[in-house]
Amino acid sequence: MHALGIDIGGSGIKAAPVDVATGKLLAERQKIATPRPARPDAVADVVKQLTTSFSWSGPVGITFPGVVTDGETRTAANLDSAWIGLDAGALFGKAAGNPVRVLNDADAAGVAEMTFGAGVGENGTVLMLTFGTGIGSALFTRGVLVPNTEFGHIEIHGTDAEKRASERAKDLHDLSWGKWAGRVDDYLQHMEALLSPHLIILGGGISKEADKWVPRLTGIRARIVPAALLNNAGMVGAAMATASEAAPDTSGATGTGI
Repeated sequence: MHALGIDIGGSGIKAAPVDVATGKLLAERQKIATPRPARPDAVADVVKQLTTSFSWSGPVGITFPGVVTDGETRTAANLDSAWIGLDAGALFGKAAGNPVRVLNDADAAGVAEMTFGAGVGENGTVLMLTFGTGIGSALFTRGVLVPNTEFGHIEIHGTDAEKRASERAKDLHDLSWGKWAGRVDDYLQHMEALLSPHLIILGGGISKEADKWVPRLTGIRARIVPAALLNNAGMVGAAMATASEAAPDTSGATGTGI
């Protein structure tokens, strides 16, 4: 089965057709900058553009950087507040002109990594974290997803963790790899104290430069590995969500625009 995966982020929106049986992209991905302000109609227009650019006819999976329940977007920390309480499934279904499933972005990335990437065969507690405009999280126990965790918003030193340790925070404060890794290490120690994961998978766009910062993470007992699918994981997981048999554990985190 093939599906179009669209990954909505705080700075960019990516899309590519995916073979959900293998997790492979079937064409080069396309990316469009996230509109500013990132209001629903403007983002839906980008979804329409990307769907049209692939001349796509078939199921479409779409990630969203916030809590998603039955197609409704409940939070939108890095997008416009107009998303809160919106039926995004219906909005995107109309824009794409195809059957649509919507789910949390980090949940999608985590499902992809557990199926095709760094989490394959892991039956213990696995924490997937994506570093970008914010910090996304996906938690698995015995291969089962606990949806919509949003651990990027836990408070550390009086502020949201993602405001200190996201890729955006690194760029905003012009942090060296060492100083930024220290902040990430601090965040991971908090997460380890809460969850005692067996494995931590680090994803997002900055995972392609894992050699510059992952070796600097020294305060964690859990195994730490970079995401195998890098920044394509969200698109792959979004596509997988369109087929219940391909992503059985995401049902609690997805909605439908059919």
